[in-house]
Amino acid sequence: MHHQLLRCRGLAACTLLLAAAPLWAADDTDTDRPVTATLGGRLHLDFADFDNDSRGTPNKNDTEIRRAWLDVSGKFFVVDYKLEADFSGDRVEAKDVYVSRDFSGGKLSIGQFKQFFSLDDRTGSNYGSFLERGNAGTTLAPLYRLGASWQAAKGDMTWAASAYSLESIDAWQVKGRAAGGRATWAPGATAGDVLHLGLSLAHERYDTPGANGVPALRIRPRPAGHLSDNSRLTLIDFSSGRDTDVNKWSLEYAQVRGPLSWQGEFSGATFDDGSQRGTVLAGYGMLSWFVTGESRGYDRKTGRFARIKDIRHKAGAFELALRYDQMRGEQHLFGQPDLIDARTEAWTLGGNWYMRPNLRFMLNLIDSRNRDYLAAATVDHTRAVTGRLQFDF
Repeated sequence: MHHQLLRCRGLAACTLLLAAAPLWAADDTDTDRPVTATLGGRLHLDFADFDNDSRGTPNKNDTEIRRAWLDVSGKFFVVDYKLEADFSGDRVEAKDVYVSRDFSGGKLSIGQFKQFFSLDDRTGSNYGSFLERGNAGTTLAPLYRLGASWQAAKGDMTWAASAYSLESIDAWQVKGRAAGGRATWAPGATAGDVLHLGLSLAHERYDTPGANGVPALRIRPRPAGHLSDNSRLTLIDFSSGRDTDVNKWSLEYAQVRGPLSWQGEFSGATFDDGSQRGTVLAGYGMLSWFVTGESRGYDRKTGRFARIKDIRHKAGAFELALRYDQMRGEQHLFGQPDLIDARTEAWTLGGNWYMRPNLRFMLNLIDSRNRDYLAAATVDHTRAVTGRLQFDF
């Protein structure tokens, strides 16, 4: 009852503020004011229907408020700011909470913000072709962390670097420090004609994972969508309390040619706590086709995909997309056989109906498998139909 009440309160608050959004929008004269404020937000309503096999605990068909985000951004004298939170869960969760300032050579940001890692993760959830990002984007990407960053763009290139804590405003139990960066190159990118190449790197050092009240360091992707918790497979498990070094990387490639686009990334990470080592390798490839002739939007200043523009038909734009995604993890004590050797993979067929650039309905058909190589067996095979109604402003 308490959980349902919180969900209803979050949805009601978001709906009320969505209705008031035009009243808060900044006008052209705001650029002359020392203090400005603009309201934004997103609402993602999801459902999932599962076809489980007989192995393990079945996933339950369900609905959820996947995201109910509100943000206020603007200018405060000599700095810009953004305050953003998600009201969809049992408690309010902070997202972007930072101040920034532009200089001639780039932008300095201080606070909590999403780190710079991979094209899949840097592309906002409002603009992705599928309900969920690939395995690397949901498990390896550092997400929202407290830190400081420098971001710049010149010509066809972008680059960003940050030093950050492994804590966030809400997940303060995780301890450690890290640094990372990302660079992209999109030569001569124009609307409907993009070649994107990118590289992301990060080094993280976790303090005593699994001990002293610190959560264990695990990689456990959800292969059949956000509600497929019972299909999660453990690919990495560092929980002995030893300080652990993690090195992460991702290679990015994408192209847009009119209504067609294709994209892929090869990502990985190594884990080392002095007594054992783990390795994760992940990759995905996807193809997108706008049946109605539009093109995926691309932001040259940040090196990521953005909102589609200029919907050609009154009925809206229609996109079809196909993705294959896999991740494999291995872990062993030094000089010993593997403790973990497992893989998860999924095919996803997606369809998106853009009624407006900021309003769409999404439908995904997923076929996922988990395999344990030590047992030489498939341990889960789950199919799912997932969907989303999405609005943002």
